[in-house]
Amino acid sequence: MLLKFILRNALRHRLRTSLTALGIFVAILAFGLLSTVIEAWFSGVNTASSSRIITRSSVSLVFPLPATYREKLRQVEGVTGVAGVNWFGGVYQETKNFFPQFAVDPEDYFPLYPEYLIPEPDYKEFLRDRKGAIVGRKLANTYGWKVGDVVPLKGMIYPGNWEFVVRAIYDGRDSKVDTSQFFFHWDYLNERVKILMPRRANYYGLYVLGIADPDRAAETGRVIDAQFRNSLAETLTETERAFQLSFVSMVETLVVAIRVVSYLVIFIIMAVMANTMAMSARERLSEYATLKALGFKPFSVGGLIVGESMAIALIGGALGVLATFPVAELFRRLVGSLFPVFEVSQATVVLQFVCAAVVGMVAAVIPSVRAARVQIAAGLRAVA
Repeated sequence: MLLKFILRNALRHRLRTSLTALGIFVAILAFGLLSTVIEAWFSGVNTASSSRIITRSSVSLVFPLPATYREKLRQVEGVTGVAGVNWFGGVYQETKNFFPQFAVDPEDYFPLYPEYLIPEPDYKEFLRDRKGAIVGRKLANTYGWKVGDVVPLKGMIYPGNWEFVVRAIYDGRDSKVDTSQFFFHWDYLNERVKILMPRRANYYGLYVLGIADPDRAAETGRVIDAQFRNSLAETLTETERAFQLSFVSMVETLVVAIRVVSYLVIFIIMAVMANTMAMSARERLSEYATLKALGFKPFSVGGLIVGESMAIALIGGALGVLATFPVAELFRRLVGSLFPVFEVSQATVVLQFVCAAVVGMVAAVIPSVRAARVQIAAGLRAVA
């Protein structure tokens, strides 16, 4: 009986109910999308491996490290693998076609990243071809590349026109792995740099190290940094997670602003919802008094308001959650490589439903208390 009352009351003013549900729909959709953007910013941090550490210049990433450090790093106790990495920074055809490109030690780099799934025959072809490249599935789909295609890049950091041959396309072990990257041979880059810019040859931007014991990552980092202290190129070694966080911290203010806006949207729709339920309760005081005269308990009368508010909020919220997935997919296509990993997580969906429920509950508190406390005589004198 209470459920029937709730549904009938909710549909009594269909336009008002529809507009309120629409507002909640938009708010929950916006909240989900903004939350997904925040998660996308932290995707690299969340997927960082505890078995990898990063060694870079202690001054800045702008300053490279000598290639001679590679063998010294291999000799550090607890280090299981070392791969040098250089950021290339080229563009494909047009300036807007920018994506992450790295020159790496091919035989050493990919064993450190088991989350990159590369077909073995294609990987061997990549190792044999000095101009070979391995690209992520998302990147290949974006530009329509396939194995064997020649990809020209215009160097921005390393001037000139460069050509690479796609020898393999890697997939991620799961959906959270970044598959929008482009890898090629560091030796190929270094050979041309020796000719074009000899003073910049034989340097890496950073080193990726595999470690045997993740619990000793900090200790291993201190040993490495002590080894190169007072040298011409001192180092800073940190976990992969800390390294990724250093990039996120650059836009921390923006991330905080997005988070505040997402909750502000929920607060605004909560105020709108509270006003709607207050109007509904005020219009029905005589009806609630009649129900109490018929023997309904104050709790049951107040429950009608709470039930109606929750029904509107959850229906609008559910529609907002359902719409979040296609809207997020459209947003992912529009932003391209800006967010390598952009997907709606289960945590975001749960948080959306929680926010919808909180809106419905809080909006009904005052109107339900008022309805439960209405005096029969005073309520019967009210005009709906």
